Formats: sequence, structure tokens, C-alpha cells
Amino acid sequence: MENYTYNSPTLQLEALNVSKASVYPVFLLFLFSYLFIVVANVSIAVLIFIDKNLHQPMYLLFCNLPFNDILGNSILLPHLLKDMLRPPSELFISYYECVVQAFTTHMFGTTSHTVLMIMAFDRYVAISNPLRYNTIMTNRMVMKLTVWAWGVPLVLVGILLGLTIRLNRCRTMIRNPACDNASLFKLSCESVLINNVYGLTFTVVMFTGSIGSMVITYTKITVVCLTSNSKSLNSKALKTCSTHLVVFLVMMISALSNITLHRFPLYSDYRILCGILFHIVPGSLNPIIYGVQSKEIRHFLFKLFQSKKVLPSL
Repeated sequence: MENYTYNSPTLQLEALNVSKASVYPVFLLFLFSYLFIVVANVSIAVLIFIDKNLHQPMYLLFCNLPFNDILGNSILLPHLLKDMLRPPSELFISYYECVVQAFTTHMFGTTSHTVLMIMAFDRYVAISNPLRYNTIMTNRMVMKLTVWAWGVPLVLVGILLGLTIRLNRCRTMIRNPACDNASLFKLSCESVLINNVYGLTFTVVMFTGSIGSMVITYTKITVVCLTSNSKSLNSKALKTCSTHLVVFLVMMISALSNITLHRFPLYSDYRILCGILFHIVPGSLNPIIYGVQSKEIRHFLFKLFQSKKVLPSL
């Protein structure tokens, strides 16, 4: 008969499945990835803050992405890096710390969707109603959209974790190197039917809303471009919308890979890797994609580097 420890305040994490020869290369890869994510995202957020030419709704809404990427990666990667240097028998975490980590992880994933949804709305207004853009996309509207992008995930994820923490726990082993909702409710010996139903509904609603809003938005933008004879409008739509669409596709591919592999227990190592890459890949690519594609950001960086070249010669 299996022995159970009920509602233990301490949990044990599963070690990341990495060979001894690969520990330090993987450690350095994750470390440099995290440093790059922090430096790149902080830099682009500061750049938007200090350059008044970038105080536009599109860039102000985009600032939510760097903040979300830093938050999500700061919860996962430092903890993962620390555990990689410890023996598997010492990978302990308190229950409350595990709940916070799971909450932040799901907030990161959900907010990634909602931020891109409000950015899609901004692009639709800019292309379909350029003359009324400044009237519609006021500072008040930007604030409302930002509150919505963070408020909806806060409520949905709050319910998700609330349903989990109500359960009594009879196990202490987290079958994952990091905490998430599924790993937490699997610690219970009670019925988790409600958790599974809500989790599935949560996922379906989020992906349907995210993909649906993108399809509707870009369909309408395409119709506007096809019925317009303005080359400047079409060029603007191509530049701004392609950037947003690439960021969305990167996020969706990472998320869908992780969710799909959840259904195949035999590929748990690949699922864990995809879960980590879901944090790293979008967080690394988002500032690069927007930095390269944005004419205003490129222009600011060009002026900055030009001024630095002039200073030594003075």
C-alpha cells in the first residue's frame, strides 16, 4: 500500500533530463538567453519611454510585451538555472512558492495572447480608419486596452489556480522541473474533473479568441487594402501588420507545440523543452522583430550611434 503525505508544505521537483556532459553547455545557453531577454526587452522599453516620437499607441501597447516577457522568464529561468547545479535529491520548493510560480507562468502565457489581440485592434484602426485614428486611439483608450489585456488573464488564471489550491494534496512529487497548474492538481487524490473541464474550456476560449480576433482583423485589413488605391496605405499595412503577424505566429507555434505534447506522456522531455522554449523564443525574438521592422526605432538607434561616433572626435 502506498504511503501518502497529506498537504505537505514542501514539494520536490523533477530534475531536468540533461546528461552530465551537457549540463554546463545547457546552463550557459539558458543563462545567456535570459540575460539577452532582459537586456533587449528593457532596452526597447526604455527607448520607447525616452523618445517622444515613439509615444504612439502602437508602441505604448507593445510595451506590454517586453514587461510580460521579462516577468515570465524571470520566474522560470533563474529557478531553472539554480536547480541545474543541484543534485536531484535536493530539488525542493515550498508549496506557496510553487503556486506563485504556476500563477505567473499561466499569466505570462495568457497575457501573451491578450496583448497581441489589443495590438491587432490598434493595427485595424490605423489601417481602416486612418483619419480617425488619433480620435479613437486616445491615451484613455490605450489605458483601457492595457487594463483589459492584464485584467482578463488575472481573472481567468485566478480561477484556474483557485480551483487547484482548494484540493487536498496527498503527493509531494512535481513531475516537472517547474510548477504549473496541471502539475499541482495532479498532487491531489481527489476528483479533478472540474479542474480538467475548466482547464480545457480556458484553453479553447483563449485560443479561439486569439486566433479568431487575428483572422477577423487581418481579413478586414486585407479587404481595406484590396479596395484602396493608395500605395502608401498598402505599404504601411504591409510593414506594421507583418511585424505583428510574425510575433503572433512565433508565440502560437511555441504554445501549440507545448499543448500538443501534453497529450503524449511518452514525449514528456520534449514537452518540458517546448515549455521552456515558449518562454525563451518569443521573449528573445519580439524585441528583435520590432527593432528591425520599426522605422522609428531604427532611426532613433541610428541617431544614437551617430552621436556616439561624433563624441570621441570632439
